[in-house]
Amino acid sequence: MNGLDKILDSSKILWHQDRLEKWKRGERFAPITVDMSLTQACNYSCVFCYAALQENDGFKISEDVMRRFLDDCAEIGVKAISLVSDGESTISPAFKFTVQYGHAKGINMAVGSNGFLLTKEVLEDILPCLTYLRFNFSGGERERYAQIMGVKESSFDQVCQNIRDAMEIKKRRNLECTVGMQMVLMPDMADQIMPLAKLGKELRPDYLVIKHCSDDEKGSLGVKYEEYRKTYDLLEAAEALSDEEYLVKVKWSKINAEGQRDYEQCYGAPFILQLSGTGLVAPCGPLFNEQYKRYHIGNICDESFKDIVFGDRYWEVMKELGSDRFNAKTMCGTLCLQHKTNEVLDKFKKGEGSLDKPEGEPPVHLNFV
Repeated sequence: MNGLDKILDSSKILWHQDRLEKWKRGERFAPITVDMSLTQACNYSCVFCYAALQENDGFKISEDVMRRFLDDCAEIGVKAISLVSDGESTISPAFKFTVQYGHAKGINMAVGSNGFLLTKEVLEDILPCLTYLRFNFSGGERERYAQIMGVKESSFDQVCQNIRDAMEIKKRRNLECTVGMQMVLMPDMADQIMPLAKLGKELRPDYLVIKHCSDDEKGSLGVKYEEYRKTYDLLEAAEALSDEEYLVKVKWSKINAEGQRDYEQCYGAPFILQLSGTGLVAPCGPLFNEQYKRYHIGNICDESFKDIVFGDRYWEVMKELGSDRFNAKTMCGTLCLQHKTNEVLDKFKKGEGSLDKPEGEPPVHLNFV
């Protein structure tokens, strides 16, 4: 599947030797990937939603804010921006502008969305500008989809049609954008694994990825990680539905980790930075909430992103995360966006692995680390 099976459960950090060299020398550098949202609002109410744990004070992100932000990103060398994070970016008035302007500035753009507002008209405008589009879709049957994702059953039909339209547009216009579906799996949603895998085979996106559900360090969402073991047979059966044009991929490494980390320090945040839908710049999503204000750095709505990234405050926070004053095992949410990159960097720090550039051709979606 064009290398998709190799990138959906791994880090691509070793392909970015320029940033790694600066990191090893203790120099300041721009993130490779920025994961952000244009709002904290959402038109869904998913049972597994981590955003409820990420509330923070901030601003409304306008088109003007994003113009300045994207100009800064292009200038300092940010290579990719994914509109995912802690809100549904498609409901923002700045959504289409952000995708198109970011693409025009030479930045790889991507979107993760519940997909309800991604109608054919919108898709025609944004798909040519995207590296990937991911539909967050965690139920294969109308009634269960509505229960899990907190919407009316009719939303199921609308999003299914939007996925069909996305694939029709991609094929008709011969676009390179990868179109996928993603299931955030909680153990008590196991009954939807096979129905969703079969639905994907009908809708024909490029892939369906099935991933764990993240929780905070207090276990606020109540994810019982040991219960994932009971889903393994179903997950293997779902993967067996893959064919030449449709990949079902389980994020086995994170599911098998059962919410645990082998590392204590966080080194990945400077490479994969996260921004809240309020404009807040923080190292990662699990630290967005106001209770973690000591790790908050600035806000793109009233500050230059370039100045933030190369400022003293930014690097003071990053240095603390990589020190013995921070313990990711006890002070941070589980299996975060930076997890796979942290594994690579931690092994290097412990003398158990190298940061040599891999051999062969670079993977797809290279700049989404």
